[in-house]
Amino acid sequence: MQQYDRNNIFARIIRGEIPSHKVYEDTQTLAFMDVMPQARGHVLVIPKCEALELTDMPQDYLVAVFSAAKKIIGAQRKVLHRDGIVQLQLSGEQAGQSVFHYHIHLIPGHIHELGKHESVAADQAELAQLAAQLRAELD
Repeated sequence: MQQYDRNNIFARIIRGEIPSHKVYEDTQTLAFMDVMPQARGHVLVIPKCEALELTDMPQDYLVAVFSAAKKIIGAQRKVLHRDGIVQLQLSGEQAGQSVFHYHIHLIPGHIHELGKHESVAADQAELAQLAAQLRAELD
């Protein structure tokens, strides 16, 4: 297993060094639009602690991440009119993880409809609009 890199892109997003289209944030979690989505409305949920995988997270962060995911899934269903939400987490390079900070993918749609991971960048204006719609639904 590799060491946590404090300069990975998600750690930099948490610190505000890289912009993101935030959907939800609290003291322990951050959720934002995936800039290379596998489907329209693809959101990532991350803990604000140094964790490569589930087993690295303190219990309170586990609860916070899954509580945030639950809220976001509800908003995705209403805003995107999709009941099916693929809830995906890849752990380790051999599993396909490419950013080594724990994260959950919340992807509206059917598993067989998903685009290739990290293949096409999304339109930034559409991401901003979707993030705003999801935030409004969460309020």
